[in-house]
Amino acid sequence: MMEKIEKEVNVEELTFEMTKKVRQYMKGLIEHGGSDLHIKANAQVRARINGDIVTVTKEKITKEESLLLAKEMLRRRFSEFVEKKEIDFLYVYDEKIRFRGNMFFQMDGVSAVFRVIPVEIKGIDELELPESLHKLTDISRGLVLVTGVTGSGKSTTLAALIDEINRKHKKHIITIEDPIEFVHKDRKCLINQRSIGQDSIDFKSALRAALREDPDIILVGEMRDVETIDTALHAAETGHLVFSTLHTLDAKETINRIISVFPAADQHRVRNTLASVLEGVLSQRLVKTVDGKKTAAVEVLFNTSYIQKLIIEGRDMEIKDALDEGTQIYGTQSFDTALLKLYQKGKISMKEALIHASSPNDLKLRMEGMDASITAKDSTGAPLSFEGDSDIFALKED
Repeated sequence: MMEKIEKEVNVEELTFEMTKKVRQYMKGLIEHGGSDLHIKANAQVRARINGDIVTVTKEKITKEESLLLAKEMLRRRFSEFVEKKEIDFLYVYDEKIRFRGNMFFQMDGVSAVFRVIPVEIKGIDELELPESLHKLTDISRGLVLVTGVTGSGKSTTLAALIDEINRKHKKHIITIEDPIEFVHKDRKCLINQRSIGQDSIDFKSALRAALREDPDIILVGEMRDVETIDTALHAAETGHLVFSTLHTLDAKETINRIISVFPAADQHRVRNTLASVLEGVLSQRLVKTVDGKKTAAVEVLFNTSYIQKLIIEGRDMEIKDALDEGTQIYGTQSFDTALLKLYQKGKISMKEALIHASSPNDLKLRMEGMDASITAKDSTGAPLSFEGDSDIFALKED
């Protein structure tokens, strides 16, 4: 049983020595191109680099040090952390890098995870996302969902879409996030960004309020409950463009998830509403490239008349084939086709493609039918040698 912890923090008494130490680990993480830094009481510091968790230090963070870090970083919000036992927050490293932080209590004390968020917003082409995604920045109403597991780059893709809209159109955009990750400057658009906990109580309250705030576009960081999903569908139905995320693996599962959260008596209505308002589903997974980096494989669904018919009639199992059939005309594609294209370009190995494939046997047959002489090239055009998986980096303290 966890001992009683004083909630109040006297900021003037803090020396911020633990924060300085953690900043050194952050520096190493950035230098090695890592994505996440893990701090745990009574454990060594670890980092995620190229998808693998690696040890950063030999020394362990003590229970007292982890608690002190929480006080230094949260300051006035420390009492909220003690009460709720977990908390999301943003940590500004410098003018170019920020971290999305999450702290939580566990059996040995406090743990924290820091995810790198670049301040610079990369565009659709710079991220090497499918070219067909540009069309999503020109629609005026409907629902667009970006899905995938945690850490698959959903926020980065959404930021690219919002940034392009901001540069092309004159709209009012409201974002509701937990916490705010990418900060958008007003360009052609007026953008109001709201953080859950700081600027609003929860997603459903903020989304209901947004409908009275004259928005053209609403970005909901995550659709976590049935009320938020229902309100988002209503917003899209009444002429707004709504962007949001779900933790689902592909378009078929995304459609099933949305419908299944509602009571059985409402599911027919929701299926019809979803079929009419859905504009696109982008389901992505990060896969290892042959040079040890990461790239996104993206399944792309656009709501064509045929897709709409499949949704209404509950023929979700046929969606995957429909996506591949619409590749040339509509720019849609299944996950396996996305992986095949990356393999064709020499960006990923056959092994990596098959690991992530929805239908590994079918994808292998498609690959074996291709020219086997695909050679990966580096930025200079020279052949890139690759043998197995990349080496695991080890961070060292400065």
